[in-house]
Amino acid sequence: MQNNRDGDGRSPTERSDLEQALGDRINAVLSAARALSERSAAQFHPDLQPAAFHIARWLYAYGAARPSDIAEAVGMDRSSTSTLVGRMRALGLAESTPDEEDRRSIRVDLTALGRERVALALAERGEVFTARTRDWSSADLRRLIDLLGRLTA
Repeated sequence: MQNNRDGDGRSPTERSDLEQALGDRINAVLSAARALSERSAAQFHPDLQPAAFHIARWLYAYGAARPSDIAEAVGMDRSSTSTLVGRMRALGLAESTPDEEDRRSIRVDLTALGRERVALALAERGEVFTARTRDWSSADLRRLIDLLGRLTA
């Protein structure tokens, strides 16, 4: 007689139910992250698309870059990136300067106002995240970090 249980003694149906529950939880995390990202983007500037905040966060982390490099780094096409950077410049959140290595090109960076607004949006995100995990033990946090690392390895 064949044993249809996994290493933890679960039947294939139980395993399938657990995998479905995991998928449901991952979808919930992704939805919550998307909602928080949109809220952060609105905090950055309500007149910009959320994708502009993605660009701003990248510039905040890595500094000035050519528009083509920004587009590649954030996974957007060049024309969309250029349009969003143009809107950010018009709102005083970004600036362009000639590229010292290639005078035909420009480098884009955040202005002081842009950096300030990104910092405020990220601080709000951090507060939300901290509030959600405030009562967790260090052991729980380490376990989640470990499990997510294994899931994404």
